[in-house]
Amino acid sequence: MVIMNESPRVYDRIIEQHLRDNRQMIFVSGPRQVGKTTTCRRNADFYLNWDILENQRKILKGPQTLAAELKLDETHAKPSLVVFDELHKYPKWKNFLKGFFDGYGDKSKVIVTGSSRLDIFRKGGDSLMGRYFLYRMHPFSVAEVARTTLSASPIAPPAPIEETDWNALWTHGGFPEPFLKRNNAFTRRWRALRGQQLTREDMREVTQIQELGAMEVLIHVLGERSSEQVVYSNLAREVNVSVDTISRWLGLLERMHFGFLVRPWFKSVANSLRKEPKWFLRDWSGIVDDGQRAETFVGCHLLKAVEGWTDRGLGDFSLHYLRTKQKQEVDFLVVRDGKPWMLVEVKYADRSLSPSLRIFHEKLKTAHAFQVVVDLPFEAVDCFSETRPVVVPARTFLSQLV
Repeated sequence: MVIMNESPRVYDRIIEQHLRDNRQMIFVSGPRQVGKTTTCRRNADFYLNWDILENQRKILKGPQTLAAELKLDETHAKPSLVVFDELHKYPKWKNFLKGFFDGYGDKSKVIVTGSSRLDIFRKGGDSLMGRYFLYRMHPFSVAEVARTTLSASPIAPPAPIEETDWNALWTHGGFPEPFLKRNNAFTRRWRALRGQQLTREDMREVTQIQELGAMEVLIHVLGERSSEQVVYSNLAREVNVSVDTISRWLGLLERMHFGFLVRPWFKSVANSLRKEPKWFLRDWSGIVDDGQRAETFVGCHLLKAVEGWTDRGLGDFSLHYLRTKQKQEVDFLVVRDGKPWMLVEVKYADRSLSPSLRIFHEKLKTAHAFQVVVDLPFEAVDCFSETRPVVVPARTFLSQLV
């Protein structure tokens, strides 16, 4: 069972392994309040936050002056670990990091964190290519509650978690504070505050949007439509903006980690949809409908898995869905190194195998095809030993995604 104030993360192990094996800087990107600062500061020798004026002044003096203040020119038994938080808010952050890393990369290890995706600010500055590796941080998941060890394979053996932990994930979501606190009133207030921070603070920092009122309407609409297909023209009419504006705002909300888009896979699928993505919230705790919550819950777990596997160099993974014009549909398709690998249909309680799962499994020749049912007890069975379409408990399947 996960205990408050005793919550090791799998990202602790990922960072430890990177610092041991690689010279490159670590970029850690993820939603607000996902635990980036806590994890990255854990073993830091120096922590500098751009939002703290005193730290900002130190950074503005330049790499050489900062290095002198941190005594990086002095002899140490091991390189100092320096953490820069929210540095991307500095317009010249890439130039600063390039200079700091090139000048003092042999005397320090560097971690850079940000509440926005660190590839959102692309204008200006020298390239950092080859100087960093990006790790995308996600909330707690079933697999991370079950284990924080790292595997050399994308798939781990099944592992049970406590009933209280499962209920907390389902009810309060995976963000650390509500998940660990497990109080309904706190979760509701935390969720409302997070929404306010997104619209009133984050948006102003990264965009020149003048119509924040319309953006708030869009956020409200999307908050009720997790797991649904996005029809840009319909959203444009509802929010009273152009289709191009809706497309641009959706991309921004995705980069700010409010939600994510899953795009259709159409290679080798006749009459497949090609344009309409599906929208998912990053936090499933406020979704009322069990079916929508189940699909979002599993979708967030799958996104964490494919991004984690890719970031760790285990392969090139991506997440998609399948739907034809005849309305044959499977909720998720995981593509591995360019080839369809795993089909996932999500149900809250329905155990009757989806016909579409069989059809697409045969058509795409996937290695695995699962109907993942949330309302089933854990079974100590390796789901990935099956190569035929099969119904599996969500508790088992999700525990195997490292």
